[in-house]
Amino acid sequence: MGKKGKRDKKGKGAEKTAAKMEKKVSRRAKKEEEDLEALIAEFQSLDAKKTQVIESSCPPPSPRLNGSLSAHPERDELILFGGEYFNGQKTYLYNDLYIYNIRKNSWSKLEIPNPPPRRCAHQAAVVPTAGGQLWIFGGEFASPNGEQFYHYKDLWVLHLATKTWEQIKASGGPSGRSGHRMVACKRQLIIFGGFHESARDYIYYNDVYAFNLDSFTWSKLAPAGIGPAPRSGCQMTASPEGNVIIYGGYSKQRIKKDVDKGTLHTDMFLLKAEGVGKEEEKWTWSRLSPSGVKPPPRSGFSVALGPGNRSLLFGGVQDEEEEESLEGDFFNDIYFYDMGKNRWFPAQLKGPKSEKRKRRRGKQAESEAAGDEEGEQRPPQGPLEIVKEVVAEDGTVMTIKQVISGPAEEKERSESEEEEEEEEGGALGQQVEPCPRSNAMVAVKHGVLYVYGGMFEVGDRQFTLSDLHSIDLHKMGEWKVLVEMDPKAQEWLEESESDEEDDDVEGAEGGEEEEESSEEESGDDEAGEEQHPAVEPGENPEEYLSRTEQYWIKVARSHMGPEAKEKKVVKVAHAMAKTFHEDSV
Repeated sequence: MGKKGKRDKKGKGAEKTAAKMEKKVSRRAKKEEEDLEALIAEFQSLDAKKTQVIESSCPPPSPRLNGSLSAHPERDELILFGGEYFNGQKTYLYNDLYIYNIRKNSWSKLEIPNPPPRRCAHQAAVVPTAGGQLWIFGGEFASPNGEQFYHYKDLWVLHLATKTWEQIKASGGPSGRSGHRMVACKRQLIIFGGFHESARDYIYYNDVYAFNLDSFTWSKLAPAGIGPAPRSGCQMTASPEGNVIIYGGYSKQRIKKDVDKGTLHTDMFLLKAEGVGKEEEKWTWSRLSPSGVKPPPRSGFSVALGPGNRSLLFGGVQDEEEEESLEGDFFNDIYFYDMGKNRWFPAQLKGPKSEKRKRRRGKQAESEAAGDEEGEQRPPQGPLEIVKEVVAEDGTVMTIKQVISGPAEEKERSESEEEEEEEEGGALGQQVEPCPRSNAMVAVKHGVLYVYGGMFEVGDRQFTLSDLHSIDLHKMGEWKVLVEMDPKAQEWLEESESDEEDDDVEGAEGGEEEEESSEEESGDDEAGEEQHPAVEPGENPEEYLSRTEQYWIKVARSHMGPEAKEKKVVKVAHAMAKTFHEDSV
């Protein structure tokens, strides 16, 4: 009784502290949000001038992250809404709507009157009602300088059959937030977590709300049991039984003035529903202890529901603090969580197989196939980490960590076999795959995973992507490139002291003018680029490095300065040489 009483008091104390913090954040954020409301209203007045629905073919959308990609419930289409882009000086927010036709591999832009305001880090959920509905809740708007934030608490529905937006005004919903998660579950939208941030303060949430899709009413759930700590960016999945599963996420705490400590959560919870749809609906939190191989800790991962009662996790980043620097290890791996078996396991890409290879292996292939059927009985194999380094022109090094899983014996091949594979056209050679990234947009349609956009960092630079990849989750053979990254769409402007206020409205609307100027700048850069030692025909990376090592050490030294340690200089030089070799080949 005593211990329970202490736990109850501790819980109530934490609730009071959270309530005080929320009021504090709300007061300080109010002035910021009032400033931004005027800017949002101006954009909405521009959107209000649209009076008819216009759908037109278009090139792929511009680079972005933190948007939403959803599968149309009735058509072979994907729906992309919103997102953000940062070019080093300005933040751009979007509320445009794109439709990707899967069969034709083509994009179209859909302009519909009175859309939701520009936003990113919102949540979208699709339900099959009345020809399909896309529901949008929350998200954030940022000032062009990225220093002020407005957090939405509005709820919108896009009626896909009639191509009309509708704002649903119902009281009692969640407070303004971004980074939350939302799933459609048994005629309800369930929302969990997220955060609210002002210039000086922030708060993370672990509350749960439900929106009834029949009565159009909000209710705040009060689950029994101990639930997850406050967090944003977690994995949230609805099970066929109407339960909700939460995994991972990110939060930070202020440990002293101007010093924050971030936490990558790796715990897992089940929110179980009893009596769903009845008046006395009850929810209970319980902690899950899954078996198998869990994903390495990370934030910024993307989630989707795959075939076979399995949810999936793609990509993300693990930030590592070293002295005064912050380096990001980005991922491009896939992990599955089997809800029926409560088990994690990493995806294993089988890759394309050549006919010659199949014939050469003969009975060995058959025995391996038989072994695959017993795969569930084998103990889980740990993931294999492959570390790559990308070097920017100024010598900054970004470490990219790729996690590949699978038994080592499957990867061991004799030199003669590798030579035969090269003669067969490299069928089992280097596979095409999305580069490691975080905050990508993902969706699953007909058992195929689609990954669009996202970002990665090199030093202080952010590279925002606009490529589109897909992989069949049933076969797990190989990635397909549907839209390649356009290098001309990349720009990065160093911080300047010039007055940027005149460009605020343009900056928040889009990036067309900036893309044109970046093309001109890139052309100038190429004209003045230093001529590095060329890669000779048939020269592999090791041979090229051996021949040009001293040259690249001089280049690295010139970028890093005389005070840089020799070991670090050599490491950067080797990475530069390998990157140049890859680009040349």
